[in-house]
Amino acid sequence: MHTHAIHFIAKILIMMPFDAYRCYLSLKNHFTKDHYDYMKYRGKTKATHQAFYKRKDRFWFEKFARSKNDKEVEEFFVSNFIYSTDPATMWIGEMIKEGEGRYQEWQKKVQSLSYIFKEETNSLFSDDNFGAMFAVDPPRHPEILKEYLGGKVSLETMVICDRILEYRKDWDKKLNDPVWETVSRKIKKYSPFLNIDVPRYKKILKETVL
Repeated sequence: MHTHAIHFIAKILIMMPFDAYRCYLSLKNHFTKDHYDYMKYRGKTKATHQAFYKRKDRFWFEKFARSKNDKEVEEFFVSNFIYSTDPATMWIGEMIKEGEGRYQEWQKKVQSLSYIFKEETNSLFSDDNFGAMFAVDPPRHPEILKEYLGGKVSLETMVICDRILEYRKDWDKKLNDPVWETVSRKIKKYSPFLNIDVPRYKKILKETVL
C-alpha cells in the first residue's frame, strides 16, 4: 500500500478534535442527566464548531484526538466517567492527564469480565444467603449494596446482576436514599456499554448459588 494511502486511512481512523469534544459532552450528559440517553441520541448534542473554538481548553481535545480512534475515545470517556465519584465536575484536562490508567484498568476488567463475575459471586453468594443479599429493608441498605460501597463488589457485577435479576427498579421504589440514587443511575447509565451475554452469566450465577 502506498504511503499516501496509509496516511489517508490514518486520518479517517483518528478522531477529529471537535468530534472528541462532542463525544465528551454527550457522554458527560449521559452519566449526569437522567433525561439524556447517549445510545438513543447517538451521541448528538447542541455543540457547535464556533463554541468549540472559543473554548480555552480546546488544546486538550486537539492533543487527545491525535492519539485515539473513535472507539477508543468513547471507551476512554466511559471508563473515566463511571469511575468518577462526581462525573459532573470532571474537567477534560484532568481526565486526559490522569485518565489513561483508569482506561487501561477498565480495558483489563472488561476483557476478563466473566472471570471477575465468577470470582466475586463465589465470594458473595451461597445457596442460603442469595435472597438475603438483595433483600430491601429501608432505611438500611441491601447487603450487596453494602459490599459494593465497601469496594468488595465491582460496578460491573452490580450491572450484570441487574441484567439477570432486574433488582434496580424494585430498589428504586423502596429506597428513598441519595447514596442508592447515585449508584442506581450509574448502573442504569453504564449497562448499555457492557456487552453482557445474559444466558451465559445466568448460568455462572446458578452454578455459584446452587
